[in-house]
Amino acid sequence: MIEVEKQGNVFVLHMKSGENRFNRPFLDAFGRALDEVEKSSGAAALVTVGEDKFYSNGLDLTWLSSDGAAEAGDFIKDFIRFFGRLMALPMVTVAAMNGHAFAGGAMLALAHDFRVMRSDRGYFCLPEIDLRLPLAAGMTALIKSRMTPNTLRDSILSGARFGAVEALQRGIVDEAVPADQVLANAVSRAAALADKDRATMGALKRGLYADALAVLDRGE
Repeated sequence: MIEVEKQGNVFVLHMKSGENRFNRPFLDAFGRALDEVEKSSGAAALVTVGEDKFYSNGLDLTWLSSDGAAEAGDFIKDFIRFFGRLMALPMVTVAAMNGHAFAGGAMLALAHDFRVMRSDRGYFCLPEIDLRLPLAAGMTALIKSRMTPNTLRDSILSGARFGAVEALQRGIVDEAVPADQVLANAVSRAAALADKDRATMGALKRGLYADALAVLDRGE
């Protein structure tokens, strides 16, 4: 489900599960990949990328209402804590948004330090208003920490879909580039900061993202 590749000092996590929806097996696979990255030593940075037209379509709602129903509450807490772990990772992280990033998939992208989005296809969208699914406190804290007030309002209350050009204009992403440049640009951006001291990076992130992490770490 998650394939780990090393490009120089950059760990590239390839999400290879179709729409890359989060269920227990996918979340656990992601966690193991992060374990591998964190156990490494020396210069390092992290990039995540999907395949085909999907970056991630968020939670696997079908699984949550069937096989995962018995653990739904615990799973959502683990899912929220996962965002906190990624947000606080002691190295620079870049989301290579090769395609659609919806709901929890959009939050996954926001949990990274930087975002590079495909300009010709794919949307960033937080559709919870139309799904009739209130956001958990940690999810709101994460989103709020990455968006301007007006973009936050438009995203949450309207469920607006943003293509890469508008996402760039609104400050949601840092680059909007053609599909064949997304991963390369993300890796280049990550590599440029891979030699930063991990302990210092971790401490700085804990300070920079303190308000959001305080909620995310509790799984609320």
